[in-house]
Amino acid sequence: MIASLLEFSLRQRILVLGLACLLSVAGVFAFRAIPIDAYPDVTNIQVQVLTDAPGLSPVEVERFITYPLELQMTGLPGLAEIRSLSKFALSQVTVVFNDDVDTYFARQLVLERIIAAKERLPAGIEPVMAPVSTGLGEVYQYYVEGPSTLRQAQDGQLRTGPDAAATDPAIIETELTDQRTLQDWVLRPLLKGVPGVVDVNRTGGFVKQYQVLVDPAKLRKFDLTLHDIYEAVAKNNANAGGNVLERHAERAIVRGLGLIKTLSDIESIIVKESGGTPVFVRDVAEVRIGHAVRHGAVLLNGEREVVAGTVLMIRGGNARQVVEEVKTKVEDLQQNHILPAGTKLVPFYDRIELVTAAINTVRDALIEGIVLVVFVFFFFLGHVRSAVVVTASLIVTPLITFIVMQRMGLSANLMTLGGLAIAVGEIADGSLVVVENVYRHLAQNNGSTKKSTSEVILQATKEVGRPILFGILIISVVFLPLMTLQGMEGKMFAPLAYTLVIALLASVVVTLTLSPVLASLILRGDHPEETRLTRWMKLRYLPVLTWTLQHRSLVLSSSTALVLCSLALVPYVGREFIPLLEEGALTPQVVRLPSVSLPESIEMEKQTHKVMLEFPEVRMAVSKIGRPDIALGPEEPNESDPVVALSDRSTWKTASTQSGLTDAIRKRLAEIPGISVLMSQPIQERVDELMSGIRAECAIKLFGEDLDVLHDKAKEIAALLQQIDGVKDIKVEQLAGQPYLTVDIDRQKIARFGINVADVQEIVTTAIGGKVATHVYEGERRFELTLRFPEPQRNSIGAIGEIRVKSASGALIPMSELATIEMREGPSRISREGVKRRIYVAFNVVGRDIGGVVDEGRKKLASQVSLPEGYHVTWGGAFENMERANARLLIVVPITLGLVFFLLFWAFHSLRYATLIIINLPFALIGGVVSLWLSGQYLSVPASIGFIELFGLAVGNGIVLVSYINQLRSEGTQMDQAIVKGCVLRLRPVIMTMMTTLVGLLPLALAQGIGAEVQRPLAAVVIGGLFTSTVLTLLVLPALYRWFAEKETGKEYAPEWV
Repeated sequence: MIASLLEFSLRQRILVLGLACLLSVAGVFAFRAIPIDAYPDVTNIQVQVLTDAPGLSPVEVERFITYPLELQMTGLPGLAEIRSLSKFALSQVTVVFNDDVDTYFARQLVLERIIAAKERLPAGIEPVMAPVSTGLGEVYQYYVEGPSTLRQAQDGQLRTGPDAAATDPAIIETELTDQRTLQDWVLRPLLKGVPGVVDVNRTGGFVKQYQVLVDPAKLRKFDLTLHDIYEAVAKNNANAGGNVLERHAERAIVRGLGLIKTLSDIESIIVKESGGTPVFVRDVAEVRIGHAVRHGAVLLNGEREVVAGTVLMIRGGNARQVVEEVKTKVEDLQQNHILPAGTKLVPFYDRIELVTAAINTVRDALIEGIVLVVFVFFFFLGHVRSAVVVTASLIVTPLITFIVMQRMGLSANLMTLGGLAIAVGEIADGSLVVVENVYRHLAQNNGSTKKSTSEVILQATKEVGRPILFGILIISVVFLPLMTLQGMEGKMFAPLAYTLVIALLASVVVTLTLSPVLASLILRGDHPEETRLTRWMKLRYLPVLTWTLQHRSLVLSSSTALVLCSLALVPYVGREFIPLLEEGALTPQVVRLPSVSLPESIEMEKQTHKVMLEFPEVRMAVSKIGRPDIALGPEEPNESDPVVALSDRSTWKTASTQSGLTDAIRKRLAEIPGISVLMSQPIQERVDELMSGIRAECAIKLFGEDLDVLHDKAKEIAALLQQIDGVKDIKVEQLAGQPYLTVDIDRQKIARFGINVADVQEIVTTAIGGKVATHVYEGERRFELTLRFPEPQRNSIGAIGEIRVKSASGALIPMSELATIEMREGPSRISREGVKRRIYVAFNVVGRDIGGVVDEGRKKLASQVSLPEGYHVTWGGAFENMERANARLLIVVPITLGLVFFLLFWAFHSLRYATLIIINLPFALIGGVVSLWLSGQYLSVPASIGFIELFGLAVGNGIVLVSYINQLRSEGTQMDQAIVKGCVLRLRPVIMTMMTTLVGLLPLALAQGIGAEVQRPLAAVVIGGLFTSTVLTLLVLPALYRWFAEKETGKEYAPEWV
């Protein structure tokens, strides 16, 4: 097969060159069309069900909404887990499916169950599904800067946000209300129309609301109840359709117009008629434009409040394309005067910056790798023409890879392009071995038996075709385990494996077609066979090899001792899942006491901003306090989620690394009283939360029924964790500490007055909480119209006790006579997982490996914490992923090695030769383990991938040596002579293979850009392992060959089809 392909290529040289050029051009276009993002999307298949429950406490939300929904969701096909969060006025149920379930099918299943659950939910409660987005969906965040549309109309002046600084609270409130209205009714609908945008989440400002503030004294004066006002307002706001009227030859549509347009329309509504005099709403209430109860705010640089928007990208969208189109849309809005003059959107988080930085890191490593490989090649062969052949294969192969990536739907990101950068050395290897052999044959092609250049090239390429093909096949096979990984690690590293294997298979085709053709056109036989460097290497290697063959036992025992010593180092190399991806932005999550009000939260947040802005590296800080409009996150008004944008790393002074800066900010924030801080990053935080329901690297989840027991035990666990070295940012989920003002109705007392529970509850809901009676329309915009008592009549226990309830006899009874009104403490939120209540203790690990911390933590928990019956603990977060990945690799790697052994047996038709090459593998471990230990890096998934690649490379080198020694023996050379001659002749290609792979990975090992930390352990393992593997292959394999060699010499051990 190889011979036929080579002969065809050398006969049809113009066709091969034309095809190479055509594929290269197609590759450039394919790369431009491939979706580009920073990282692969690792979010699991999940559907969030969000239910607004105005005014309900967490206990009522759990009982009446969350639990019935959870119960309906259990038993769904493909269900992985159910998590839920019950908070004030909100239920959040997260239904997680297996990765093989289609997102839209999952949503269809959930929708069916929501419809079925509706009859069990309280009246007026409408569960909705969150937008089809992911942890990487928040691609663009901005705040609105500019004048208020209302004030423009009033005074014709333009006032931007900063000049309307904290002067008059009323002006600021008007400004923020107008900006929020613009955000809700202009920006959101327009930005949702951008392809790839699924929704725009809104936070901050004031939501405009029409309010009827009913005076209880005037109600008594006119003998009215709050219910009367509510009914009157609700019934006086409607348009009616009167069908059609046909008159003469015309047809007219009949409309009854009765919609409320202005405040005076509301004031003019008649509530009742008293002694021939109408009583209007204005007689019993103040009608005004105010704002809805706020659950959140946005703070900019510790100075002022702003209105923010978060663009959510649809699952599977192209981040760069979506952000670019959003920016274009915003520019169009400003140029076409759709936004009020002077209004602009200022971005504070732009995914393109991260995408560009991450892609540049890998792109630079790829280009530097190619340049270094070409330089090494020239250095060894001393010939520019040979280097040109290899350079061509290094350019064409990645371009062909991009075509296949586009067809397979792979995106260009840190992992896929990283796979390509890792493969640079291996891509070059095939062409390198071909050109090196052609180069040697051409140099020897002289005298009377001189052949034509094409014949020499055909012969030389045939000679190394088999080992190249099998070497590449085996490296491809060793990457199969990565394709079987599941969960987060599967989504992250499978694309790397796919890209690498595609590139390797493409390189085989290029090596066996384009390289011989270019060699026939460019190479001549007019250069020396060996460079000075090669001759020097062979002179030094020959005596060492001879000594090795004379002292086999000593060499083998020393090598075995080295392997055992390196394995003894393994316990000292820590374990972690994946090194932390540095995103170039921080999110220090700030948590205050649950009882803190929103205004106080804003004031405390200003302090944290001032502290963070003391660092010159911090460019901007924008905090989202509390919950946004689409409550995707778990925040309450006592929690904030800042985005801290950092300046360019070259200008940093406090620290040279992001981890150093994070630590400095952490220490400074710890000095502020009344807050706890958990350091994270924008994407990391969202992914952590969506994967495990917790925004931290690691967490202990405690399951049980009693919230008080859960809280006490969690505090006990947190105290234990503080004793463990490397544990930082400990955060116990705040379940308790929320003040409740409870109105506990006395059934005997209300029965005495002939009052129902519903009568009292209506007063609580409407007078205290504020109830929506109807909506006021302003063109397309719609605003709530609510009824409520004025603040002085509902803001204390005494005031609420004075609220009157009408009895059956018409007497007005104070609330204090009917119920016990008091302050109590209760849960601020209730978390559930697997239909059981739970609390978590979250923490980050700094300066130590996660595996070591968890091992120590487990021992301490087992010995020092006793849990009541029915309570149990699980470890979640990154550690959970690490254990799953390790368990999978422990099964798949041995199977893969078995497959490699089978391939070797197939190649050589000999168990002995297959065993000889497999025995070579442990020597690859030595350098890998030592380099991890020396560089202070941990044994993580990327490091494991490094070891997998090392095995492939070690096997490849073994095949090259063994097949050539076999070839020499089949030509009649004595065994010892064949071993020496084969090893010396193959020294240059083996060393060059090592050097090309090594220098190809060197840029990744030394890269400092965003995203480099994920590839660094992989590069370190391969670089360290290659040294020991190559040296020991060149010494130990020849020593072992005599013991494993087949007795027959004329037999060529290779499959017939090759």
